[in-house]
Amino acid sequence: MADKKRNNHDDGKMTVEEAGRKGGETTAQNHGREFYEEIGRKGGEATAENHDREFYEEIGRKGGEATAENHDKDFYEEIGRKGGEATSKNHDREFYEKIGEKGGEARANQRDNDDRDGKMSKEEAGRKGGEARARKRDND
Repeated sequence: MADKKRNNHDDGKMTVEEAGRKGGETTAQNHGREFYEEIGRKGGEATAENHDREFYEEIGRKGGEATAENHDKDFYEEIGRKGGEATSKNHDREFYEKIGEKGGEARANQRDNDDRDGKMSKEEAGRKGGEARARKRDND
């Protein structure tokens, strides 16, 4: 099989890689964006029909692991910054107050079984988080 992939062109035949590249280039020349959107949609629907939640969890886990192996802290900081900027452009102060409150509630629920160790209440955490985000947004 390796011999089929590594053709020295002595017989004038293309390698598998060359054939694939040429086929892809020809397809791209003959079809527009809509073609690729349509085959992507159809492929996604077919995959969804043939696979369950566990399949998607598994490929998501594998993708996350591969990404973590190939990228460092700077990569994650950059995508986090970009995501925060995009979110900030699309949402107002009220949005951040609400998600801050939800985060505070979630944190408080985690601590319900703990002794209250002097940490702020969920309401205070949500309010402070929303206010801090709103100040940052107002200064941008």
